Amino acid sequence: MANSKKPTFVSMDLGTANTLVYVSSQGIVYNEPSIVAYKIKENKIIAVGEEAYKMIGKGNKTIRVVRPMVDGVITDIRATQAQLKYIFTKLRLSKQLKHSIMLLACPSVITELEKQALKKIAISLGADQVFVEEEVKMAALGGGVNIYAATGNLVVDMGGGTTDIAVLASGDIVLSKSIKVAGNYLNDECQKFVRSQYGLEVGSKTAESIKVNIGSLSKYPDERRMKVYGRDVVSGLPREIEISPEEVREVLKVPVSRIVDLTVQVLEETPPELAGDIFRNGITLCGGGGLIKGIDKYFADTLQLPSKIGEQPLLAVINGTKKYENEIFEIIKEQRYKEALHS
Repeated sequence: MANSKKPTFVSMDLGTANTLVYVSSQGIVYNEPSIVAYKIKENKIIAVGEEAYKMIGKGNKTIRVVRPMVDGVITDIRATQAQLKYIFTKLRLSKQLKHSIMLLACPSVITELEKQALKKIAISLGADQVFVEEEVKMAALGGGVNIYAATGNLVVDMGGGTTDIAVLASGDIVLSKSIKVAGNYLNDECQKFVRSQYGLEVGSKTAESIKVNIGSLSKYPDERRMKVYGRDVVSGLPREIEISPEEVREVLKVPVSRIVDLTVQVLEETPPELAGDIFRNGITLCGGGGLIKGIDKYFADTLQLPSKIGEQPLLAVINGTKKYENEIFEIIKEQRYKEALHS
């Protein structure tokens, strides 16, 4: 009887900015920043996720705060392993992980070597079988795109570290490109602007809050200036400035135009039949970037193609893995999983 019981399905969105975990029958059980804080001397993790995020820019010489993933690339495999172990221990999921089926959604830029390392981590946590899928495919599925239809769809998934642009048809990616211009890059641009324009040094969290609160790509109703606090570059003393949505708009347009340029490249390489579908179906924007005010209008105006924000853009990838659960069990049922693991 034990064998006939369906194994637990666990999926993870290993994002540069956030890590999310979904467990079948429980829903999304974890959604926190992808950040780990270490005690340097003991090389021991003291905080992960939200707790570690609070320590950014406020650490001391004994504590190191790291992002296991930078620009969609695993920069620290040990930190990744420690982070996942810490998450699952905190969630008390160790029992459920035994003999589970795990699906990892990863950025398209990770290497085969990194995929194998991630699979090893998942197996060490107790998973029986591990599947790795590209985030952009899962984002399309979670964003409301019917990826199984024999029709072309274009998806732009703007995450924290990378933006993936893909054409999907008949259940898979036809072609995709990736660029390291995404949420974190936009934060950096806001940070640089405040420093060069106002001579004020602000932290990455402040830069992010500028982007989130008044960042936009087209005018929006009720625009208001925002107060920003930081350290004066010359005097070294704390100071306050006010920044306008118009200024931030000009800052964001430059990097976002690079994403648009890459989208044009993808469209130029798209087979004609699928290009016709995209002309009708338009572009679906997913990921945190989809939350920037007016980004859909900006894409539509620049590319002359209908553009819309996918369903729950921040949760698109993890929602996609939920929808993909049945597909995974089908693969296993038909004993095609060996082929899927080695492809």
